[in-house]
Amino acid sequence: MIRGRVVVDKRTKELVKRIKANQIAIIEHQDIDHVASQSLVEKQVKAVFNLASSISGKYPNNGPSVLLEAGIPLIDIKINENCSLQDGDSISFVDGILYSKGQEIGRGQELTEELIAAKMAEARANMERLLSKFIDNTLAYAQREKHLIVDLKTPEIGINFKGKHVLIVVRGANYKEDLKAIRSYIQEMKPVIIAVDGGADACLENGYLPDIIIGDMDSVSDNALKKSKLLIVHAYPDGRAPGLQRIKDLGLDYILFPAPGTSEDIAMILAYDKCADLIVAVGTHSNMIDFLEKGRAGMGSTFLVRLKLGNKLVDAKGVSKLYQSKIHSYYWFQVLLAILLPLGLIGFFSPSIKHIIQLLALRIKLFFKLPLIFPFLF
Repeated sequence: MIRGRVVVDKRTKELVKRIKANQIAIIEHQDIDHVASQSLVEKQVKAVFNLASSISGKYPNNGPSVLLEAGIPLIDIKINENCSLQDGDSISFVDGILYSKGQEIGRGQELTEELIAAKMAEARANMERLLSKFIDNTLAYAQREKHLIVDLKTPEIGINFKGKHVLIVVRGANYKEDLKAIRSYIQEMKPVIIAVDGGADACLENGYLPDIIIGDMDSVSDNALKKSKLLIVHAYPDGRAPGLQRIKDLGLDYILFPAPGTSEDIAMILAYDKCADLIVAVGTHSNMIDFLEKGRAGMGSTFLVRLKLGNKLVDAKGVSKLYQSKIHSYYWFQVLLAILLPLGLIGFFSPSIKHIIQLLALRIKLFFKLPLIFPFLF
């Protein structure tokens, strides 16, 4: 049985801004992705009820597995048409039936490892067909957008990138772990930091203040927006910018950047156009699964941008999994020996320290009433 109070939102990225530990998430997220699931795990939710199919079998999304590995129940639920839930409502889920205020309001199925494995197998069987369609879409978008990407003019921003490293932080799979893994690089090189939307909050969590936040501003907190040195609002090529009203409501200054592609694409183009010496990217979307999870049928603009950047781009996605240092016990023994050996030598050859040690030993013996086996030492 699952029982508790709910927080309801069709968009998972909006829900995680409000939900607290031990509350139940009610979402509508088809093929729930890794980033969304990880954000729910970090919030320590009690359970997740999904009004859509958490894993449809269209492609192998690993979001459901992330939740189950964290011990969080995931239930695909269908709520009766005449029923609805609001934030704070109390529910209980017993034997596949959802109750609220003592009344049945829906039915659902809790996902198990076996169910997920079966759906994943189905999805993998569709991969060749899906990949073929994805490639066709990518090439079609690339053909249509190539002139916009190649000839794109970036706005003047008043920040000098020439000869500097630029770190671009994107809210992607394992982006927080990867950001921590390159801490020494950040401390040593002090790169200009461009955060793409929610990547800004990860920067602040690790003690880094973004120089620029760029994006449509739908997954970044108000706190991060207010602290950033510069805001660049990503607009469609025709000038429409869904995230602009939020920035205006907060009374913040901004620069509008109309451009095709994704926000991380134009962040890279901005760094390249302003003559950055090296561009390091964390959390980027660079493969078919990444883009399917974002609801995009192709990756034309990203393909073109990476061609344009060439060897200036270093993709640090997944760097946290590359190598994890382990400190063995014999290292600690060596450190302890390195500390105690010189102290012992100093004590042996220094009369004053030797006397202090002898007096300390005598006090211990007297306190515990131990026999003076070698009284001549004292």
